[in-house]
Amino acid sequence: MKFVDEATIRVLAGNGGHGCLSFRREKYVERGGPDGGDGGHGGSVYLVADASLNTLADFRVARRFRAETGQGGAGRNKTGKSGNDLDVMIPCGTVVQEVDTGELICDLVEHGQRQKVAEGGRGGQGNTRFKSSITRAPRKFTKGTPGEARHLALELKVLADVGLLGLPNAGKSTLITAMSQAKPRIADYPFTTLHPNLGVVRVGQLQSFVMADVPGLIEGASDGAGLGIRFLKHLQRTRLLLHLVDIAPLDENVDAAESVRAIAKELGKFSTDLAEMPRWLVINKTDLVASDVLAERRRKLLADLDWQGTVFEVSAATGEGTDELGQAVMRELELIKEEADALLET
Repeated sequence: MKFVDEATIRVLAGNGGHGCLSFRREKYVERGGPDGGDGGHGGSVYLVADASLNTLADFRVARRFRAETGQGGAGRNKTGKSGNDLDVMIPCGTVVQEVDTGELICDLVEHGQRQKVAEGGRGGQGNTRFKSSITRAPRKFTKGTPGEARHLALELKVLADVGLLGLPNAGKSTLITAMSQAKPRIADYPFTTLHPNLGVVRVGQLQSFVMADVPGLIEGASDGAGLGIRFLKHLQRTRLLLHLVDIAPLDENVDAAESVRAIAKELGKFSTDLAEMPRWLVINKTDLVASDVLAERRRKLLADLDWQGTVFEVSAATGEGTDELGQAVMRELELIKEEADALLET
């Protein structure tokens, strides 16, 4: 199924049924009085997060969702049947906004989370409701109110613990393939990855984390170069970024340090929070250069960047160093979680 991460839909709740104007008419019953029943309530529309979904592609076809309308009341004080609510299933991690006002309505991240987005109309009152000691035969009743209608924008931000960054052909897809069961497309040309890919990395019997691979960035992405920065939103929910650097580029004129700075600059343009997120440097394709050349290139890269953070060397193609990287990432994620829990307790 095609990956789609943005869609707009219209939701319409059901209208309330009208109240009934009726009088009891039975043989041998004189002046039976009013017996008009109330109308049923209209159904509401709910958005429900479903972990089995991973794209908004279905909403490119089905764009309009309407709940059932309540039925009108009837004589003999019969209340009309209320309309059924409508559940619209969306992927976990979907942000919902009102198109017309830009209001944030909800952010559904957990399976089963349910949010009402359109309130059903209220049923009208039958003339029985208006009977009193003074008004013995009321001819008054009310109509049902219309259901709420809204124009919603859906934006999917995939749920992952770790995000991969890097230039096109840095080896992100190869790395996620080596560390998980994900099977993204891999080729020797730029922009092989056209949409985010997720993989579950298992580092122990009960230890695992989710890694996200997004299309490669290039300088000027924020101005529309390459695939732009529209996929960076999928990294906003991650807790750690792995910045891959090709240590053996085909073009020897490529400055590795400059490419790292360029991508960091694009992160800052997109989101300050994303730019300040913990980021590790992962030197990839170590199998393509001799050990002495690798050591010299690593020294120069770290010196040019004045890098003080964590650094790993891996070969995604052969799997060398990937196990150690996975173990270290797992420990870091557990530490981040412990710190976050401690903050909540205080």
